[in-house]
Amino acid sequence: MVSSLSSSSTSSTLVGALAAFAAGSLVTATYFSHKNKNKKSFPATVGRTTATTIEYPKYDYKNDPKGSFTKICDLLIEEILEELPANYELPPRETEWLRKMLEHTVKGGKMNRGLMVVESGVDIIGEDNITNDKLCQLAVLGWAIEWLQAWLLVADDIMDSSVTRRGQPCWYKTLGDAWYIAINDAVTIEAFVYKMIKRHFGYDSELQLKLLDLMMETTLQTELGQLSDTLCDVLTLKDLTPERWHLIVKYKTSFYSFYLSVAFAMTLAGVSDKEAYDSARDILIEMGVYFQAQDDFLDCYATPEVLGKIGTDIADKKCGWLFTKAYHELANDTQKAFLDKHYGNCKVGSPEEIKIKELYTELGLKEIYTKYEQDSYDKIMGMKDSRAGETLQNAGVPWTVFEIFLAKVYKRSH
Repeated sequence: MVSSLSSSSTSSTLVGALAAFAAGSLVTATYFSHKNKNKKSFPATVGRTTATTIEYPKYDYKNDPKGSFTKICDLLIEEILEELPANYELPPRETEWLRKMLEHTVKGGKMNRGLMVVESGVDIIGEDNITNDKLCQLAVLGWAIEWLQAWLLVADDIMDSSVTRRGQPCWYKTLGDAWYIAINDAVTIEAFVYKMIKRHFGYDSELQLKLLDLMMETTLQTELGQLSDTLCDVLTLKDLTPERWHLIVKYKTSFYSFYLSVAFAMTLAGVSDKEAYDSARDILIEMGVYFQAQDDFLDCYATPEVLGKIGTDIADKKCGWLFTKAYHELANDTQKAFLDKHYGNCKVGSPEEIKIKELYTELGLKEIYTKYEQDSYDKIMGMKDSRAGETLQNAGVPWTVFEIFLAKVYKRSH
């Protein structure tokens, strides 16, 4: 999940502007030839290509799902690093910089978002019907999400002044005085996402346009959520309401972390029913909101060793689930006064931060969260027998897609 963008509105504006420029320019770029279906020509941007066909590795979905998925990431990195010197005159030093950067930033996560594209696609298409190439293409789309996640995290960590990510130093922290280069690296990762979609789906221009449209729409939704999150820096604690929290997490988390995975799989599988996408979106947004509440809870109560990072929500003045519940629903005047003075105005590990965590516990937030988690699970599972579940079933999208996704996050500990 993306941590909040809370330390520098200037950095946020810069990253957002550069990202918009990168995404906009790449959408008009040339389509690579891959087979022979629905190809279009783009003379303004067409250039030399290093390959016209793609040889995918054997994808062992049943026996080695994560290993097979990781091989596709390695393929994508090598494709990009091979093309950059040939088509963009990139010198060896810059090419090696990007190799090191990609290895550090795009790997090492749980890969749930990406793996769900493959699992959803297999469920929709059917194990007996799916080909090795289709499995690999699903994995490419999975990595498109993982790389989107990576560039968001690189930018987030700079703006949040975070120290660790996925159990290792944040990328910008490894660069010393040249930490600011990581801003460009973040935007470059996003640019690579559009390149990988162009390369692997350019054989069908209609399909590629659908995938690009979905990726760009989701990126915009996520950035709008990040904006609402970032603006909390200049708002008072009274403005950090449960309603604002719900708005932030719906756009910052639900669309790219949940809906995009399933929508990618549906698109590649050929699902065209708008109502089916609407139904999937409703279910997955609900799942994403629950996931973010869970993430906020773990930021407070999970240890850095288990979480893979140091929780900073209290120090960063996050509009989080725990805070909004405590401040607007549970705290008395004395407790609210303490939060007014110290929430977002203390350091990680300080006595004030520890006291706020103790306050959450005194207010019964552990027990309240446990009930919220069960209620959320029951609500999501109850959608199976709703009109949304029926619509999806009629469109060829089995309910197991959502059961599998929910099982990955329900009662997780990190």
